Amino acid sequence: MRRLFWLGIGVAVGVVVVRQVGKAAQAYSPSGLAGTARNSAAGLLDSVKEFVADVRDGMAEREAEIAAAFEQGISLEDLDREDPPAHGRHGRDRY
Repeated sequence: MRRLFWLGIGVAVGVVVVRQVGKAAQAYSPSGLAGTARNSAAGLLDSVKEFVADVRDGMAEREAEIAAAFEQGISLEDLDREDPPAHGRHGRDRY
């Protein structure tokens, strides 16, 4: 009975190992690598789209500030002195 138990354990472990090796082999096959590349490209595309949307929002906000200053007769230099950028001189953090 003990031998039958250990035989069952060995078969179960063998099945698990074979399935894991099969998954790893599929991941490194040409179709698996193509799928990974496709997912990476889609993620990059989404990141670029989010970046462009953020830039457009910032541009619209700045355009509204400029239009309001123009209506009030304030120069852009005075406007920039009143409301300095949040991240230093050129909008970037210094490292």
